[in-house]
Amino acid sequence: PDRAGILWSEYGGRSGIARLMRVARHHGVSGTVCINARSAELFPETVRHIVASGFEISGHNYAQDQVLSGLDEAEERALIRRSLDILEKLSGSRPVGWLSSTLATNERTAELLAQEKLLWHGDYNNLDQPQQVQTPAGSIVAIPHSDYADNRVLRGAPEDWYSCHRDMFDYLYQQEPGALINITMHGNFGGRPLMAAQLDKLLGHIRGHEDVWMPRHDELAHWVNEHRITETPFTQRFST
Repeated sequence: PDRAGILWSEYGGRSGIARLMRVARHHGVSGTVCINARSAELFPETVRHIVASGFEISGHNYAQDQVLSGLDEAEERALIRRSLDILEKLSGSRPVGWLSSTLATNERTAELLAQEKLLWHGDYNNLDQPQQVQTPAGSIVAIPHSDYADNRVLRGAPEDWYSCHRDMFDYLYQQEPGALINITMHGNFGGRPLMAAQLDKLLGHIRGHEDVWMPRHDELAHWVNEHRITETPFTQRFST
C-alpha cells in the first residue's frame, strides 16, 4: 500500500475541509462540498460538521477511482444510489447535487441523476453559465466546473492560482457582468495552509466589490429554475 499517498489524502477529512470552511465563513460565504461516499464513511463527524456549518454536500461517486464512464447502466445507477444513500444516512439529508469524480461522465448520467430527483449536475466544461438541461427523466441544472482547480498548482507556486482567479474575476467584473466563476478547492490539498491562504486573499478581493453573489450550488440551481434559464442562443453570446 502507498501509505504516504493514503496519509496525504486523509488530510482533507482530518483538517483541510474545516480550514476551508473557516476561511469561507470569515468572509461571510458558504459553499458546496462534493464528497466521495467512502470518505464520508471514514470521516462521519466531518460530514456532520459540514452540514451543521451551513454548507451543502453533494454526491461525488463512492470512491474516487470508480469512474462512471467505465460502468454499464445498471452499475452506474447502483453506484449513484449507493453514494447518495450513504451521504443521506451520515448527514441527515439527501444530497440534491452531483459532481462525478474526475468529471468522467457519459451520455446517460444526467438522466440517471434526474431519475434520482437531483437538482443539479456539475460535470459541464462546455458552458459559461448554468442552465437547465432536459433529459428523458426531466430537467436538471447543469453547472460549469472550474478549468483551474487548486490541484493544478500542485508542483507550482500557490500564488499562480490566486493571480489567475484574481485576474479572471477582474476581467469578468468589468467586461461580462453576470458571469460565473466556480472556485474549486480540494480538502487534501487546498485545505492546507499554503493554499488556504490564497483562498483567503481571493475571497477578500472578491468581497471588496459590489453586486457579487456567492451562492452554494443548490442556491444557484434554484435561481436557474426560478428564472427558467436555458441555453443562450449563439448570436447572443457575443453581443455587445
